[in-house]
Amino acid sequence: MVYLTRKAEFAASHYYHNPALSAEENRRLFGKCNNPNGHGHNYTLEVTVKGAVDPRSGFVIDLKQLKDTMNREVLEAMDHRFLNKEVPEFSSRIPTTENLAIAIWQRLAPKLKEAQLHRVRVYETADLFVDFYGEA
Repeated sequence: MVYLTRKAEFAASHYYHNPALSAEENRRLFGKCNNPNGHGHNYTLEVTVKGAVDPRSGFVIDLKQLKDTMNREVLEAMDHRFLNKEVPEFSSRIPTTENLAIAIWQRLAPKLKEAQLHRVRVYETADLFVDFYGEA
């Protein structure tokens, strides 16, 4: 089994708000991140796939195919977007880094045919990242 990781970067804005909570509860729970005008992050995304090396090509997956899939499913949909308003997954889900990693997994996993998705890692800042390995 070989593991291969591809990295990409994108920028997006969001705010944290739970409609089931009062305005005061949202402010207390999320602080500055509850500002309805949002705030932005530069994210780093690492997508790790796993599989056997194809003896004909020498690849686990064609790197261009993986890059194209990441671009189409993640970057074109999320780069320079206001996640709460422009990305369907976040119309009813708080766009935390954890939920972002899950949404990216759900977008990518069904699109990969040659290799199996192993991990989605999303860095929100230089010292915070979330790893998601799919459903247990």
